[in-house]
Amino acid sequence: MRLFSFILILAVTFSSCSKFAKVQKSTDYDYKLRMAEKYYVAKKYNFAQQLYEELFPIYKGQPQFEDLFYKYAYCSYYLKDWLQAENLFKQFTEVFPTSQKAEEMEYMRAYTYYRQSPKAELDQTNTQKTIGLMQTFINTHPGSPRLKEANDIIDASRRKLEVKEVKSAELYFNMGHYLAAAIAYTSLMNNFPDSEKSEQYKLQVIKSYYLYARNSIDEKKAERYEKVLSEVNDFTDRFPDNALTKEVERYRNLSQSNIKDIQNEQAKKTD
Repeated sequence: MRLFSFILILAVTFSSCSKFAKVQKSTDYDYKLRMAEKYYVAKKYNFAQQLYEELFPIYKGQPQFEDLFYKYAYCSYYLKDWLQAENLFKQFTEVFPTSQKAEEMEYMRAYTYYRQSPKAELDQTNTQKTIGLMQTFINTHPGSPRLKEANDIIDASRRKLEVKEVKSAELYFNMGHYLAAAIAYTSLMNNFPDSEKSEQYKLQVIKSYYLYARNSIDEKKAERYEKVLSEVNDFTDRFPDNALTKEVERYRNLSQSNIKDIQNEQAKKTD
């Protein structure tokens, strides 16, 4: 049964390729365009793409060219050739800036970058490009029905950038690079001020500065514990009556106690 199915698939594939080869050999461009349309509707995008590519210079400047260009761009998209699709969507808006399809093409150009956005651990150039292009789309088309989708994609992209920065800050902290961790968590708060985890990031800033102070040379400890107290005060100003306040206050008490011990030691040395 499996052998029969395999043979049947091979036969259908061979037949399709054979028919397509005949279409390719035709010198009737209108016929080829009609066949490209059929392949496109049938979702045989590889065949449609090859025909559209051949017909592209033939129909350039003619009434059929806009629709041909539109579908040619989507063939690359459906075949997941994101770089080619992005380039064609962009070119479409440049060639047909007043087309009714131009808005859609602008959106799809931004969306191809979103489809190329990798895992948070990897380079996020495409994610940043997605945000920039989607924001431009929103600004340019404030009445577009795609606004919600565009905003959702921006939010998802920003969450991914946030995750990447969190992982970087965590790495510094876990490696014992506490000053770098404190700076990284502070940057997180500045870059993502609306994050639901802002108070957690601030707590990590406090922890990082505390551990940085504790591991410093004696001459630097007092001023670095003062930095911890400054960050604690900033936390209580920003997040009054927060669930993390008790833990934050612990670092206040520890820092104050350590400063007092340092001052006592210094007083003994002067006696």
